[in-house]
Amino acid sequence: MVGIFFLPFILSGFGPRFKQEENLVFGKAHPPQPRVSAVPPRPLPSPLSLSTFFPSPTSSRFNWSHLTPLELKNRSVGLGTESTGQGNPHFTLEGHKFLIFGGSIHYFRVPREYWRDRLLKLKACGFNTVTTYVPWNLHEPERGRFDFSGNLDLEAFVLMASEIGLWVILRPGPYICSEIDLGGLPSWLLQDPRLLLRTTNKGFIEAVEKYFDHLIPRVIPLQYRQGGPVIAVQVENEYGSFNKDKKYMPYLHKALLRRGIVELLLTSDSEKNVLSGHTKGVLATINLQKLHRNTFSQLHKVQRDKPLLIMEYWVGWFDRWGDKHHVTDAKEIEHTVSEFIKYEISFNVYMFHGGTNFGFLNGATNYGKHAGVVTSYDYDAVLTEAGDYTEKYFKLQKLFGSFSAIPLPQVPKLTPKAAYPPVRPSLFLPLWDALAYLNEPVRSHQPVNMENLPINNGSGQSYGLVLYEKSICSGGRLCAHARDMAQVFLDETMIGILNENNQNLHIPELRNWNYGFVFINGRNLGRYWNIGPQKTLYLPGAWLHPEDNEVILFEKMVSGSDIESTDKPML
Repeated sequence: MVGIFFLPFILSGFGPRFKQEENLVFGKAHPPQPRVSAVPPRPLPSPLSLSTFFPSPTSSRFNWSHLTPLELKNRSVGLGTESTGQGNPHFTLEGHKFLIFGGSIHYFRVPREYWRDRLLKLKACGFNTVTTYVPWNLHEPERGRFDFSGNLDLEAFVLMASEIGLWVILRPGPYICSEIDLGGLPSWLLQDPRLLLRTTNKGFIEAVEKYFDHLIPRVIPLQYRQGGPVIAVQVENEYGSFNKDKKYMPYLHKALLRRGIVELLLTSDSEKNVLSGHTKGVLATINLQKLHRNTFSQLHKVQRDKPLLIMEYWVGWFDRWGDKHHVTDAKEIEHTVSEFIKYEISFNVYMFHGGTNFGFLNGATNYGKHAGVVTSYDYDAVLTEAGDYTEKYFKLQKLFGSFSAIPLPQVPKLTPKAAYPPVRPSLFLPLWDALAYLNEPVRSHQPVNMENLPINNGSGQSYGLVLYEKSICSGGRLCAHARDMAQVFLDETMIGILNENNQNLHIPELRNWNYGFVFINGRNLGRYWNIGPQKTLYLPGAWLHPEDNEVILFEKMVSGSDIESTDKPML
């Protein structure tokens, strides 16, 4: 019996890609320059040269105390843009000039019990807006079964942000990237080989329509003009790097409008892909890691009379298994954010608090090599994975305080930490013993990928582990393309591993019997011995019973596996 134990993997075309400023792509990539830890960035241009391509600088202090969800009761126009021809284009909120100081926190990556703590720390640092993705794959794990409860209670998270005094920008996808499995798309979409993800393909659009029919009605009452904190909604995510269907983004734009989204709509793309990702009637924003002379050159080709918004300013980076931990310099972050504020550029810090890829949430990248994202989504963010303050936090808080006309809120106390004595597991359950407690196995003439297993109400298996078993009668070579890794067992003993670098494994021969005697129904057939030349024993048919027969082997050396029969002698 040969068993192959597959660990979860991400299809190369659907793993989250590097959000590298120099080269953003989806799926098969044109490899970017590798980004390594703690490499000093290129120096920013001086403020004098910045003025040649940035808006005019400002030295004013900001007072938005009257522009918070709790204070702003009379609402009519929401977040808008204004360009008078004099001064810089700017955002307005209820007609008042407004800058977005945003920070990303993903509710699905943070235990619900800590939501308030993280949001309070965002507010106390000086931010006025929280942004979050909405993961379709978690909210619709099975086709037609939706989950907005517990840690997935989107409405509770948004209302909590409002209560604390933060505005909200929602990023509902349907594709979100976010370094999560399949970029947030449900795995059951992969069951139809004709379905084309992120296009106006009929099968994909039908699934999106049903998802939006459940999601958007929850968002409607959370909008600014309904008294809620949602001031903007993002359409898809970085589609310019994918750009497979010119009709797709306009379709999503209309799908949101048709369901009642009335707040500002925006797109988010790398600075080099903003042209291909732009949609008419939607504000274009860009994502970047650092400023340089041509940062906004492509954006200006799309829109020159709109305020600037950096939808993702990457203050850190995610880690992949086998790589080094990424860190960025706090002084560099402080300097860049100060430039944003000086030139009245709205921005969103990605991530303010990264959190954790609990369970099998993490995705993978494929830049010439498949590499899974690690469990921690610490991201070297402004808050640590556990919600602790960092040097970045205190530098940004001091910076925001210097531009604020009113004192910032007091920072919350740290969450207590503890270290416990080491423990040693006292019990364990071998894989093979655990099989008796699982459901009946799926039987098939050929291997079936986990997404197409006939389980979970026809939705297959999204992630986790699958055990494939096959009876074999000889050795040979096993070939499989496994990502991340497949463990191969022969008679419950692991004999090797298959992965991206090793797609072939030699299967040794069915262990044979060595030296002993065979008894059939109490009759001794005689001796066998693996030194030969005789390889078979003669069994008289008259000694067999019509039904059950008893076979006893007296093996003197090492046990073999199966007892085989043949109708021809091997002497």
